[in-house]
Amino acid sequence: MPMVLRIEKSRLPSRTALLEASAAAAVAVCLDPRSAQDGEWFPEVSAWVSGRIRKVSRRARGSHWEAVQALPGVTITVDDASVRALVPSLVSETPKEVARLQISGSELPFDTPGPVPDGARVLYLNPRVEMTAGKAAAQVGHASMLLAPHLSEAELAAWAALDYRCAVRTPSPAEWDEMLRRDHVVAVRDAGFTEVEPGTVTVLTLG
Repeated sequence: MPMVLRIEKSRLPSRTALLEASAAAAVAVCLDPRSAQDGEWFPEVSAWVSGRIRKVSRRARGSHWEAVQALPGVTITVDDASVRALVPSLVSETPKEVARLQISGSELPFDTPGPVPDGARVLYLNPRVEMTAGKAAAQVGHASMLLAPHLSEAELAAWAALDYRCAVRTPSPAEWDEMLRRDHVVAVRDAGFTEVEPGTVTVLTLG
């Protein structure tokens, strides 16, 4: 799944908002009616979730950002940050509008997030693991997807009404360790292709 992060030179988005938009966009593609069994996106999404779920974050600005809006996917905007998650495809079939975008250079300064919005699902980043914004965007996108099957139909409907609003926060190491011991915790374990060691738990959320 290509995830395109809008990072304009003249106006950098806040890191937290970008991660929250990434998490919402990824799950929005998977739960979109077009991804259902009779939908136009079903073959691609079904094949993807049945195999190794991988995401690649790329950055775009200006005309390149506008170009990817024409590709199948969902754009989510949170505060000053926008992300478009695209329908998954084979690497060999990556659209030229996406292939030309840079994977590196997505780092953003850390910020202090405000209160968790009402109805948002909270995703917790591992406080002991350093990740670029691009890497973290892919990880929280994976977390929101893993969380969805743990929610009831009513909970999913309420979440959808809020455009799958997520809040991304970083707990203290002690809080993280306590969450790891809880029941019904949803954990993202990274395959270790980039930045972190294989098997590293990067994100937690409570199902």
